[in-house]
Amino acid sequence: MDIGPVEYAVIAFPGNKFKGDIAPELRRLTTEGVVRIIDLTFIKRDVDGTVEILELDALPADEAAAFADVDGEIGGLLSDEDLASICEEIPPDSSAAIIVWENSWAARLTRALREAGGVLVAREQVPASVVAEDLAAIGQ
Repeated sequence: MDIGPVEYAVIAFPGNKFKGDIAPELRRLTTEGVVRIIDLTFIKRDVDGTVEILELDALPADEAAAFADVDGEIGGLLSDEDLASICEEIPPDSSAAIIVWENSWAARLTRALREAGGVLVAREQVPASVVAEDLAAIGQ
């Protein structure tokens, strides 16, 4: 099975106000085959610092409903150690979504490169802010 690059993001929502507003975009990306969600985990950190880690199926029904149509094999990839480390970064009185995804659009390209005898020599992600600054500097 060819797999595209895998990435993750931790998105914090101050004030524990996570409502699932990102779900429609995740649904679009998975439906169009741009990404495949591999893991989706939620963290809630109270004002006193108490942490609760929830997989999608453990969310309250009203919160989980927003993700019902998001396609992917969601859950179980992140270890307890991964989650503990991430929890340290979440500010008190915040909730967070941890999203692990495969850039599935790249899987076919990976296969084509391999079949052509190509070898990946380097790969790096350039921050969007750097690209925006460079484009602005050249008038685009």
